[in-house]
Amino acid sequence: MQTQLTSDILSSEHGQEAEAILRNCVHCGFCTATCPTYQLLGSELDSPRGRIYQVKQLLEGASPSAAVQQHLDRCLLCRACETTCPSGVDYSRLLEIGRQHLHQRQSRTLPDRSVRWLLRKVIPRSDLFATLLNLGRLFKPLLPSTLSRVIPKKVSIGESEWPPLRHSRKMLILDGCVQPALAPNINLATAQVLDRLGISVITTPKAGCCGAVEHHLDDHEASRQAARRNIDQWLPLLQDQAEALVITASGCTQMVKEYDRLLADDPQYADKARQLVNHCKDIAEIIQQEDIDPLRQSMSNPPRIAFHASCTLQHGQQISGVVETILSRIGYQLTPVAEAHLCCGSAGTYSILQPELSNQLGERKTEALMKGQPELIATANIGCLSHISKTAPDSTPVVHWIELLSPSHLQAPTEKSASR
Repeated sequence: MQTQLTSDILSSEHGQEAEAILRNCVHCGFCTATCPTYQLLGSELDSPRGRIYQVKQLLEGASPSAAVQQHLDRCLLCRACETTCPSGVDYSRLLEIGRQHLHQRQSRTLPDRSVRWLLRKVIPRSDLFATLLNLGRLFKPLLPSTLSRVIPKKVSIGESEWPPLRHSRKMLILDGCVQPALAPNINLATAQVLDRLGISVITTPKAGCCGAVEHHLDDHEASRQAARRNIDQWLPLLQDQAEALVITASGCTQMVKEYDRLLADDPQYADKARQLVNHCKDIAEIIQQEDIDPLRQSMSNPPRIAFHASCTLQHGQQISGVVETILSRIGYQLTPVAEAHLCCGSAGTYSILQPELSNQLGERKTEALMKGQPELIATANIGCLSHISKTAPDSTPVVHWIELLSPSHLQAPTEKSASR
């Protein structure tokens, strides 16, 4: 694609990066076939190709507008288009540059700014989020069904349930910001599964949110601060005690794996970020490398599982088919899932900021997952789990796939998930 970026844009490092990405795009249109918003809206402006053109116009000096802002906001950043693109266009990075450029030049309405500010202040703070969630549970009977359905039952984890540090092999774990309150059983199941494989899990409570929320809401400095704080907490332990940092939420894994790019221009943290990224693993990557024979258990009637591969797993991290292979080796039956490449509509804060599109995608995803008549739905990300739970039948639990490897699920796989 030919470009005529303004001189001030071209003089910046980000501008040069954007021009290189734009020149890779040949406007073939393959991306439109896998774009969730294009599938729903049928508008070229709400497709990757259309958004690339809009970003190009902005960087060439076109006046910013609320309409362009809306089209860029509607992107889920699922990266399905990147998986499809034959030219290797780094669409997500280009959109990030375009959104940041627009953020500096196009103001939002007061309600929009207020919601985004609230999301940035609440979600990354696990203590505040947990307090508000407990408050929601208290008033759950008074809330509309559409809202009360997303509030899970409280699950209490006893200290005795967490395996002791008894193995020579050790790994760190990211607690997460919303996951400990919404589904604490996920990290517990991870610790129990790794314990059976001869690996002890070390928690790092002083590490906080991975920074994805702030990053996706255009507060890039806050996301860099989160990355620096986490590096300070994790890297000394990785150099001294632990062999890896394991993360159970695929969205968080993707974010941490991009710390090196996020802090590339930080002289104090660039090298530290690269070291951390080399030690960061999604739980699927860890289990894939281990001998899982100790986890096998004879199941006379193995339950049918529909697995939703989150976008951050299959498109962001490019880890496809790994979880499905693990579950099959354990003994579960996997049902076919149509349109497995399409996003469920969760996409971090997207379900809050773009509820109509998000809900349409959630219903479409649930319909595809349920066609195989599964007894359980499994996924790899807390956001997907919560979102799909809103539309899944009450009789079909939605769980994180690592829970299916824990003793409780192997013995009683049809029990209702505590996250519902």
